[in-house]
Amino acid sequence: MFAMLKKLSKSIREFKLPSIITLIFIVAEAVIEVFIPFITADMVSKIQKGAEISEIIRIGGVLALMACISLACGGIAGFTCAKASAGFAKNLRHDIFHKIQTYSFENVDKFSSTSLVTRLTTDVANVQMSYMMIIRTAVRCPLLLIFSIIMAYKMGGFLATSFVIVVPFLGFGLYLVGRKAMPAFRRVFKKYDKLNESIEENVRGMRVVKGFSREEYEKEKFDTAAKDICADFTKAERIVVLNSPLMQVCLYFNMVFIMFVGSKMTVLGQHGVNVGQLSAMLTYGMQILMSLMMLSMIYVILTMSTESAKRICEVLDEKPALVNNDSPVMTVKDGSIKFENVSFKYSKSAKKFALSDINIEIPSGATVGIIGGTGVSKSSLVQLIPRLYDVTEGSVKVSGIDVREYDIETLRGAVAMVLQKNLLFSGTIRENLLWGNETATDEEIIEACKLAQADDFIQSFPDKYETRIEQGGTNVSGGQKQRLCIARALLKKPKIIILDDSTSAVDTKTDAMIRAGFKKYIPETTKIIIAQRVASVEDADMILVMDNGKITAVGKHNELLEKSDIYREVYNQQVSGGDCDEE
Repeated sequence: MFAMLKKLSKSIREFKLPSIITLIFIVAEAVIEVFIPFITADMVSKIQKGAEISEIIRIGGVLALMACISLACGGIAGFTCAKASAGFAKNLRHDIFHKIQTYSFENVDKFSSTSLVTRLTTDVANVQMSYMMIIRTAVRCPLLLIFSIIMAYKMGGFLATSFVIVVPFLGFGLYLVGRKAMPAFRRVFKKYDKLNESIEENVRGMRVVKGFSREEYEKEKFDTAAKDICADFTKAERIVVLNSPLMQVCLYFNMVFIMFVGSKMTVLGQHGVNVGQLSAMLTYGMQILMSLMMLSMIYVILTMSTESAKRICEVLDEKPALVNNDSPVMTVKDGSIKFENVSFKYSKSAKKFALSDINIEIPSGATVGIIGGTGVSKSSLVQLIPRLYDVTEGSVKVSGIDVREYDIETLRGAVAMVLQKNLLFSGTIRENLLWGNETATDEEIIEACKLAQADDFIQSFPDKYETRIEQGGTNVSGGQKQRLCIARALLKKPKIIILDDSTSAVDTKTDAMIRAGFKKYIPETTKIIIAQRVASVEDADMILVMDNGKITAVGKHNELLEKSDIYREVYNQQVSGGDCDEE
């Protein structure tokens, strides 16, 4: 627990001063609130003894001044508390997000994207609420409780015995309530992850959902997840609401006891109890019980946020699977690639290797095609080059140096990837293209788009390169999106460019024009093309045929037609399919 608090406290940073100011003013407010009933009791006693009006006005003025100071202290504490807690949450989100940016794919896979979003939003909000409670209410209530009990004994003596009965009873009852409610609160957070996952899947796959008329199924799945969360919250809240009747019982017992016994003592003149002391005792009793009630609420909220804090610390404590060594290489000389006895699996616990016994050497500037069926680990192979994952066995070398020896940013700056799932961000076409090179000139942008066969359709838009792209690129076609992503990759001026089935949505003519442009304008760049169409790789310098995580054949198009059954079968199927289409 201490280690967790220490880690979270690092996110307070520049908001330490508002936090300290909050504590100071909260203490001042609590002290003043405790003294107000004491002075009020003194005024009542003096009125009872026939004090003059001037003296009553003087005491009333003191009470009014104290009330104003208490109000001012509370207001300042509220302002600084809000500033400190909101700032703490801002810093915490910053730290979590920046930590996630250091993650490899392996780390992200461990948590899942929806769980990380929940931790950045719901969990941070819970911790923010707790921090606000800690620096304000969690300080004010114990102080008010302690001071009120001291003043109650000073004012009432024997009458304060009621607190000895009520406080332990209420405290034990609130402890039981919290203990019963907490397991349900803890279960809720994991279910939030599932709910967010359902929402994300539905929104991302909206076209598929509507295409298969699965709206009712998705509604039912969402309702089930939402009802599950509702059931847990209802169970917890049903227990927590017992706080109120329990507190009311204790409050009215205390009031009846003080009124009944105190009235008798006042009338009979026992123990020196007068009307002023009796009224002060009632006020202190209310303060004590309200403090306990607030402490019970703090207990519930802190227990809820403890689970959130644990989930946040899991993200902050996670060690990135990929890190630089002590003296990383800062320059990639060329685009030559060499796989030496490479085997790879996605996790240490996985029983089966995704890739096995990969040995291949690719000279700089070569065009390499990779072909094979679905699920044969073509993408896994190329993801090892920019070190999105590390090999399990063997080594991958770029420019003769093991990729693990490079500075990660330098290596990835020299390798441009256009993945299977092409993603454009909300913003203009120009802003999306500048992801490849922030300093690219207009001429460089246009040239890259011409190479990617994207300039023609961009020029057809009214706003051309200032055309706004909706989130996810939903307002452009699949082929247009692919070409924009290729242009973005080209702007990096990479030593190696990898097209992971990224021309599948363009026609064969455009595909051929893109490859011809690559050969003419970036001859020194190593080009790796993963494709389902033989036509996309048949003019490559080298074609790799993959099956079941292994390279089964290497050669040029004509060589593979002779020696590779897999390649020949794919080629014949596609050629015969084309003939049928023409007929």
